Amino acid sequence: MALAEREHILEVIDTLANRHLQGKVRAVRLAIIALLSGGHILLEDIPGLGKTTLALALARVLGLSFGRIQCTSDLLPSDITGLSIYRREDQRFEFLPGPIFHNLVLVDEISRAMPKTQSALLEAMEERRVTIEGVTHSLPEPFLVIATQNPVEQIGTFALPESQLDRFSLCTGIGYPPAAVEKAIIRGGSVREQIGQIKPLLSQSQILAARGALREVHLGEKVAEYIHALAEASRTHPAILAGVSTRGAITLADTARAAAYLEGRAFVAPEDVRQVAVAALAHRLILRPEHENRRKEDVLRLLLKELPVPRD
Repeated sequence: MALAEREHILEVIDTLANRHLQGKVRAVRLAIIALLSGGHILLEDIPGLGKTTLALALARVLGLSFGRIQCTSDLLPSDITGLSIYRREDQRFEFLPGPIFHNLVLVDEISRAMPKTQSALLEAMEERRVTIEGVTHSLPEPFLVIATQNPVEQIGTFALPESQLDRFSLCTGIGYPPAAVEKAIIRGGSVREQIGQIKPLLSQSQILAARGALREVHLGEKVAEYIHALAEASRTHPAILAGVSTRGAITLADTARAAAYLEGRAFVAPEDVRQVAVAALAHRLILRPEHENRRKEDVLRLLLKELPVPRD
């Protein structure tokens, strides 16, 4: 069965990962999976590894409008959502939309925003609309938030609680590029100027068609049981205080469908689930205090290793 626009989506990934964002193929692929499955992605890594560059390049190659929010401790919810101002000459209020009203929104250093501002942002991400002074404004489609967070900063930050981390369908790092790639980057300098020259390879209607194709990707009973067993295992593991929610399991199913789509399959295989499980679930776990020094990703990988993989 032909999956609409798949070849064009693969061309986007190939162009970004092999030409403009070398060494970041996994992050690029996960960002595309988040876009196709209608979710959002949190990039958690130290500064200087290309989180912002990835968002800029993705917006350019997908032909999407781009908005950027630089989070600071004095950022207000209205700085994100917009506000209504009174036009005295016309005797009416006029709504001025904030940067959230773009197709792709980069939220840089989200943990530097106050909890009230974070909540306003996350509510907009979840509801895909903003209500100001009793008037509801829908956000554009497609709509993707790429947020960044430094995992080691402490002073002047407000870490996202687990309930708000749950709003991100995927969470991943960027990682250092391979040595050969990093040397080439050092020789060639920043790629920001190069990214400004990227031509769009997709239209918004093609992206929406690709999203529609995901609904045709079948998720069978055995794979559904596998996802449920993984969620159950997270709830009973001795190192985990609170495991995967039903929303987390649904997100894993949705992102696994997108992974299967990229592989050219009209059905979800267990390897599709395993491919996205760590990025989709690890950030949702709450570890017991005596295990807080462990990495959540390692605990999730242990669950995957222990859980039998269904076979036909």
